[in-house]
Amino acid sequence: MEQSLNEIFSSKNEMVKKGQIVEATEKYFAKNAITTDFDGTITNNKPEMLTKMQGFADAIANVNGITLHNASLNGNISFAEYTFDFDMKDGSKILWHEIIRSVWENGQIVEEQYFKS
Repeated sequence: MEQSLNEIFSSKNEMVKKGQIVEATEKYFAKNAITTDFDGTITNNKPEMLTKMQGFADAIANVNGITLHNASLNGNISFAEYTFDFDMKDGSKILWHEIIRSVWENGQIVEEQYFKS
């Protein structure tokens, strides 16, 4: 039985809430997915995004919390509002309130944009 986009989106959010960010990228991003970060950083395909996410995940010393506040799906566009709270290996602290906008095709993300709130 084929999953609905709402089920796929919910499954991705469950992975992210558990800190499985790299795994969620591997599972839900299309090969040609493009991402745009709030600082202007762009990835042009899934391998670039995986490299970026693996480097970020490897720099985390401790996950203090990942909270999904709201999630919405309209057609093939989803929005998720998160707070990410990390202690980094370099001694810095990351506390991001972020909105993630995703465009989906055939159950995979083809475009994702991150907004710092």
